[in-house]
Amino acid sequence: MQLAGSQFTNTSALYGNDIATLPDYPAEIRAPRGTRAGVSGFQIHFSSRPVFTPGDRLDALVAMNPAALATNLDDLVRGGLLIVDEDAFTKRDLELAGYESNPLEDGTVDGYQLVRVSLTKLTRLAVEDLGLSNKESDRCRNFFALGLVYWIFDRPLEPTLRFITAKFGKRPLIAEANRRALMAGYHYGETVEVFHHRYHIDPAKLPPGEYRNITGNQAAAWGLIAASVKSGLRLFYGTYPITPASDILHELAMRKHYRVYTFQAEDEIAAVTSVIGAAFGGALAVTGTSGPGVSLKSEGMGLAVIMEVPLVVINVQRAGPSTGMP
Repeated sequence: MQLAGSQFTNTSALYGNDIATLPDYPAEIRAPRGTRAGVSGFQIHFSSRPVFTPGDRLDALVAMNPAALATNLDDLVRGGLLIVDEDAFTKRDLELAGYESNPLEDGTVDGYQLVRVSLTKLTRLAVEDLGLSNKESDRCRNFFALGLVYWIFDRPLEPTLRFITAKFGKRPLIAEANRRALMAGYHYGETVEVFHHRYHIDPAKLPPGEYRNITGNQAAAWGLIAASVKSGLRLFYGTYPITPASDILHELAMRKHYRVYTFQAEDEIAAVTSVIGAAFGGALAVTGTSGPGVSLKSEGMGLAVIMEVPLVVINVQRAGPSTGMP
């Protein structure tokens, strides 16, 4: 869903809408599939008027399984559009999400514009002659859902079609499967008569100039580079990959021409102690992580305090168990 959300974001930005997003990652590492702990979501607020936050409530929700519905339904406004993959509402998936009965049939979703789509089945049909396994075919479901949402909100397909070619160009079979799924989702919305409304959001009236679609992680990385250049200090970034902080490492690793040194350690403890060593050597020393990683780095952070060695710790928060947050 992160990929689908980022593509919808980029397409809306290119169209001229003002946007704000909230990628939502599960806190647990390898949470059991189909459980609420493993739900990944992407919230986007786009408008023809200035947007300042991702928003507190949802006007439309796409739930790919019962766990996603259980996690996000309370955020959907009454009367909001609710699209579900009805193929995913099996007995086992309902139990994993904590449902004793099917919420699509027991009144749970009354008061919403419910649209039930056989999303898994339709995706498999769209790619059936490519020789993919069901598992490989199901990985294209996000593009089917994206195509459908593109039709509902009158978004152009071309930016995502270009992305698919660039991203999967070396794997032509996967590229073709994703392209077909995207087109199938769009044409499904165009041909079935289950949607009462289609929406068109005009470009925002923003001051003329050059605009960039940027994430918080990219902004943090560029801010670190700017601090390094202005201070005349080499930038050392030592970290252990963890969602959603890994993008800072990815961004900085591409900027070596600014005297940026990146180190991917074998664990969080090695990462923070490498940064302490870099700080002791006079570098602008930074480490980044998420909630569980902060816990693991705490001893090293304490050592830095005792040694009076300056280091920057970036916590790209991911609330949940082991982070000290509810």
